[in-house]
Amino acid sequence: MGMTAALKSAGVATGDEVIVPAYDTGELARAVVAAGAVPVFADIDPLTYCLAPEAVRGAVTSRTAAVLLVRRFGYPVVRAPFAELASGHGLLLLEEEDRQDLGGDVAQRRTRAGYLDRRLVGVETPAPAEGHRYQRYVVRVPGNGRPDRDAFARLLRRRGVACEVPVPIPVHRMREFRRDGWELGETERAADETLALPSLDVLSEPELRRLVSVCNALGGLLQPA
Repeated sequence: MGMTAALKSAGVATGDEVIVPAYDTGELARAVVAAGAVPVFADIDPLTYCLAPEAVRGAVTSRTAAVLLVRRFGYPVVRAPFAELASGHGLLLLEEEDRQDLGGDVAQRRTRAGYLDRRLVGVETPAPAEGHRYQRYVVRVPGNGRPDRDAFARLLRRRGVACEVPVPIPVHRMREFRRDGWELGETERAADETLALPSLDVLSEPELRRLVSVCNALGGLLQPA
């Protein structure tokens, strides 16, 4: 079942508000609009990239009908604070599975993620979390935000290392959803700094070592003065 159908079947009606993350591609917000509801954006936890409970609490109004939780990059969603909020305000709590979860060997991914965590320098490695499945290994490139992250990505690609900016434009900055009043600092910082490295499922051991070598050779170039 698609998210639009899921929202309708859950009872979301025309004019209702649904809280969603802006650190996304826009698919979820469009699904909310297609259901006749209004997407309202809340900020994320800077460590897990999932919705932050306090930010969601601050976004609730008398028109809020639902909160849409998303697992991001394999980080688990901690449901307890959202369940308490939903119960207290009579809200629906829906969860979108990570669209990058295509199976694979989770134990192997965690082992390879641990290797990168210990050896990468010059970038911020993912925050550890129990239950993290590492669908994507996402780092932050420090420095001056988007210009440094984009330059780092270009240099990686020139050296044969595939990488991708997971959220080039946060949804609240897209023309179709833009309006004054959104204050989503962690979302914007994440959009400016994050970079997804190659899938841990497909890297051979030599490729993993080369990834570390290339990243570490470049990472120091982008440290703030």
